Amino acid sequence: MTDQITLQNENQAVVVNGETLSSQTFPVETPGPFDVQVRLHAASLNARDQMIRKGQYGEMPADLVALSDGAGEVIAVGEKVTKWSVGDRVMPTFFQQWLEGPFVPHMLGSALSSAEYPGILREQANFHEDTLVRIPDHLSFQEAATLPCAGVTAWHALFEQHRTLKKDDLVLIQGTGGVAIFALQLVKAFGARVALISSSNEKLAKAKELGADITINYKEVPDWDAELHQLTDGHGADVVLELGGKDTLERSIRAVAPHGLISQVGVLTGWAHAPENISDLVLKNGSLAGVLVGSRTYFEHLSVFVAKHQIKPLVEKDFTMSEVEAAYDYMEKAQHMGKVTISIA
Repeated sequence: MTDQITLQNENQAVVVNGETLSSQTFPVETPGPFDVQVRLHAASLNARDQMIRKGQYGEMPADLVALSDGAGEVIAVGEKVTKWSVGDRVMPTFFQQWLEGPFVPHMLGSALSSAEYPGILREQANFHEDTLVRIPDHLSFQEAATLPCAGVTAWHALFEQHRTLKKDDLVLIQGTGGVAIFALQLVKAFGARVALISSSNEKLAKAKELGADITINYKEVPDWDAELHQLTDGHGADVVLELGGKDTLERSIRAVAPHGLISQVGVLTGWAHAPENISDLVLKNGSLAGVLVGSRTYFEHLSVFVAKHQIKPLVEKDFTMSEVEAAYDYMEKAQHMGKVTISIA
């Protein structure tokens, strides 16, 4: 038996085959004993979704349901479900098997929109009750759909590392994409300072409005690491949110302060080999830590923090499911700040 409200027999979805995106209909599956059926209302795009479409994320199955990040409403629960009720607003975790504790390699394959798990760009989906997180009351479905990957990644990089963020810290953030803007909002809500770099003066001005304390245009000032030291009386950044990869890592090492932390989150310019100036990191007693999204526990911590500080994710543009091609193309141009979302229902 399931406790349920109006259920559909068919499930409209958007699937990806190489660079082709198309609409497809699937039958709706009955929830199992521990399953929660969710009517998905919104989804958001990540850089990973572009990589999957371009064939840069390994071999993927045919007709893979697109996107990993979404939010919706519980419409049915299995007979043994105890954590959720019909009408609850929820978000599925990015890694369906990383619920708590340290990351284990086999969890990598449990990402939504992967060879093992279909994505969320569909009208309905079933999830195990343990893989959902409650949406903060003040967020819309579109805003909530931005949290599972970008929000959790920023939270992990800043608050779930061995080095505890302090209120007198300076956090250096690279760019103005989804993870970067979340990091800016989280750091300012926490009470620490932010230095942000971008190639757009317009985006830097918006970052200032969001609370950035220091802004640097890295096109106008290529030696932004030296500029940061000059602006901080030689101290540098206590925490660096490293989003660039091979073209930025060397400068990040030079920019980080003694006993500082570089959280390696992104590889937008490609994967880096061993940095040439690794000795600089050693001499500073600094740390370099990899960050790959996070667990359900991290997600729950983020949700509580977002609710406490009434943080509203920055959604620049929302598309409909029929405009999914346009949404991908819009994100590909990389002119946006924050997140791009898709309304499902």
